[in-house]
Formats: sequence, structure tokens, C-alpha cells
Amino acid sequence: MRKLTYLIACSLDGFIGDEAGDATAMFRFLDEEYLAFLTTEFPETLPTHVRKQYGADGLENKRFDTVIQGRGSYEPALKEGITSPYAHLREYVASRTLGASPDPHIEIIAEDVVGRVRELKAEQGGLGIWLCGGSRLAGALLDEIDELVIKTYPIVYGTGMPMFGTGLDIKEFTLDSVRTFGNGALMRTYRRKR
Repeated sequence: MRKLTYLIACSLDGFIGDEAGDATAMFRFLDEEYLAFLTTEFPETLPTHVRKQYGADGLENKRFDTVIQGRGSYEPALKEGITSPYAHLREYVASRTLGASPDPHIEIIAEDVVGRVRELKAEQGGLGIWLCGGSRLAGALLDEIDELVIKTYPIVYGTGMPMFGTGLDIKEFTLDSVRTFGNGALMRTYRRKR
């Protein structure tokens, strides 16, 4: 069975963006050390249109061959005219309002996102599935998440969009690793305690 990993950036107080979902305040932590780590360990998480400038163009996917994101996470690329931000992966966008896919490479999941993710997880072979965001989608898929990779940046929003945007029952994860960076960022990896 393939693994669903929620790999997300957040503030010290657990927000993945401000109240409107804007996460650009965290971009200042994308320094040379941090980007070198991402390029080496998670090259597939760099959008296709920036892979070349970070030396990831042509690198094989290491952990994921599929990405799923909500409309809010997909919208910034779409506004820039980028209809397939992760063309090096199989791309799914969960949205009840987007309608037809703006790109033949993107599959829209309008209904039963949990069922579709279960089908993807049950596929034989391949790499894992990256849950890119956003908050409500992560909340809907919490029971399907096998691994959390949380990039925590040393800022406090005070209020904003939480990592999981719905009322949830308590779920427990086990800490696997912590990686620190000179800019104050941390990357923590947790696996689902089942």
C-alpha cells in the first residue's frame, strides 16, 4: 500500500498561512542551506517551473510520484497562468467548485476525496502520495495520513489557517526525526501510530 504524506510548512503556532491562506511570510526562510536540503531530499516538492533554477531539473522523484492539493493551494499557480505546477508528478486537485480541469494533466476530484485517495493508496508499486495542502483537505483526509513532514519556520502568525481545518478527534503520531537548519527552521517527521 502506498503512503500518504502531509508535507507542509507552518509557523511556530501551527498555522500554514494567514487567515486568507497566504504563506508568503515563510518564503524568507528558503535560504541556500534549506533549498539544498529540499533539492536533495524532496526534489519533487519543488514546482516544475522552478526546478531548473534550484538544480532539481532532471532529478528523479525520490519519495512521491503523486500530489494532491485543495483548490486554495492550487489557486496561486493558476492565477500566474501555471495550470500544471507539478507536471513531474501525477496531479490531483480536490475541488467542488473548480469545474472542468484547466489542464489535461490535472484530475479534479469533486466528490468523495477520501474514496479517491484510498484508491490511489491501494495502487501497486510506485512512490508515495504527497498531500500538499490545504487545511480543510488535510482535515478531511486525516484518517488516511500515514506520515507528517512538518517544516516549521521561526515565526508566529497569532491567527491564521491551521494545519487541519476541521473539528477532529485526537490522533496520535510518533516522532521519527528532527532536522534543524541554521535559519531557525525545523523539519519534523512523524508516522501514524496505529
